[in-house]
Formats: sequence, structure tokens, C-alpha cells
Amino acid sequence: MPELPELDALVEFLRPRLIGDFVTRVDIAELSLLKTVDPSIDALAGLEITEVDRRGKALILGFDGLALVCRFARMGWLNWHDTAPNSPIKMGKGPLGMRVSLASGAAFDLIEPGSKKNAAVSLVRDLSEVTAIASLGPDVLSTTVDELSAALAESTSRIKTVLEDQRIIAGLGNAYTDEILHTAKLSPFATAKTVDTRNLHTALHEVLDTARSSLIGLPPWKIKTAKKRGFSVHGRTGETCPVCGETIAEVSFADKSLQYCPGCQTGGKKLSDRRMDRLLK
Repeated sequence: MPELPELDALVEFLRPRLIGDFVTRVDIAELSLLKTVDPSIDALAGLEITEVDRRGKALILGFDGLALVCRFARMGWLNWHDTAPNSPIKMGKGPLGMRVSLASGAAFDLIEPGSKKNAAVSLVRDLSEVTAIASLGPDVLSTTVDELSAALAESTSRIKTVLEDQRIIAGLGNAYTDEILHTAKLSPFATAKTVDTRNLHTALHEVLDTARSSLIGLPPWKIKTAKKRGFSVHGRTGETCPVCGETIAEVSFADKSLQYCPGCQTGGKKLSDRRMDRLLK
């Protein structure tokens, strides 16, 4: 799932290409993608793009009185075309969800490979109309140590769960929480209210600032690939930890998994993995 560093890099790529350009047409190829009906998506035709921004893990395109909110879900992303493709758009076929064609002759696509279509596009007059945006907590990069401490102070949930909760802190998902907790030398199962928030805050900025610096300036088709190369533990089960040399371990859930280093984060202990434990019985 695209998270803060990838979205910031995408925004930096799109701003000089979109602001001041005009939408000529919008084609929806996957009906489940569009979550609003009023105003009609056709209302964008002829409008100037005045803003390109990010809220949490969502891309926001601003127009005169309207905002297009794009949420990519787990597999979604954006493809850019310097010249809009001429090929006809086939409803419900392949990864294409939406194509926005521009007066400059360029176009961009919102794509989502795979059979599960969870990406979402909303055209609204006010961002508060999108529940996922209205309920966002403070952006993770703007959160102070004191704000982070207050957010965690009463929570008995696992720290990884709290960091991924967009209502508490906005912008993080599975991948970067793995990396942040590894940098902070914290178990993903640690109780949130017990962690050293100053250490965690430092790790947040270290991981995210480094990731943003490595991704900004890249085109969309390179951002995702470059993201994976920068990980120390996420997606690296069975590999060697670059810090301590321990073997990176995994905990699997129904729809995702987390990775961690037992040497750096859990005092050498393996975390309980119920899914794997059942398979081994």
C-alpha cells in the first residue's frame, strides 16, 4: 500500500505537470472505484487543476470548488502518460480504474492490479464529505513528541496497530511501521503506552525523511521499486538483518504479514505466529 513517502514523491512529480492544466475528460473503467455521484465525475471536464496535495495516504487534486480524492488501497497506484493513449477503454478489464485526460495532451491513470478492487475515488465539494479524510489524525511528520506521547499514553494496543491507525496518526501503513519499529528497536507487539516516545519520534523521522529523500524526483513507475530497495526488514523474511546479523522473522495474519528482527527488537525471542503455529501442529 502506498504510504507517506511514496505519496509525497508522487505529489512532487505531479505538481509541475498538473497545476495550471485543464481536464478534458475522465473515463471510469472500474465502476466500483467511484464512491460519489454528486457532483458527477463529468463535472471535471473543462476545469483547471489548481492544487495537488496529500492527506494521510490519499492524493488530493483541487479544482475551483471541487476536490478529487484518490485512495489507492493495497495495490493501487498512478501511471503517467506524457501523451494520452489512443487505445479504447474497456470497462472492468485489467488494472485500469480511471483515466484523466488533459488539455496538454498528457493523461494519468489510476490502476489497481489483482482481483480485489479496493481503491477509491471521490469527487466532493468539501474534503469533510470523505469519511476517511475527515477522520484523519495529525500527519505523522508534523506530530511533535508531546503529541505522540499524548496519543499513546492511554493505549493498551500493540504499538504497530496504533501507528497504522489513521485516526491516531496519518500516513503510515504496514511497510514503514515495520521499518520504524526496527530502527527504534521496539517489538511490534509492545504495548503502546509503555514505549519511549522520544526514541520512537526520532525513528519516525529518520526512516521517513530518508525514504522521502530517496524517492522524491523519481517518476511514478520507479517509486514503488525504489521503495522496496530501501527496506531493512519489511518483506525480507529469512534474510540477514543489516544491523545485527540475526535472521529476519515474520508474523502472518489473514491479509498481511509483518517482519521484524528478533536480535534488534525482541531480545532474541520469536513472536507468536498463530497462523504458522497451526500449520506446524
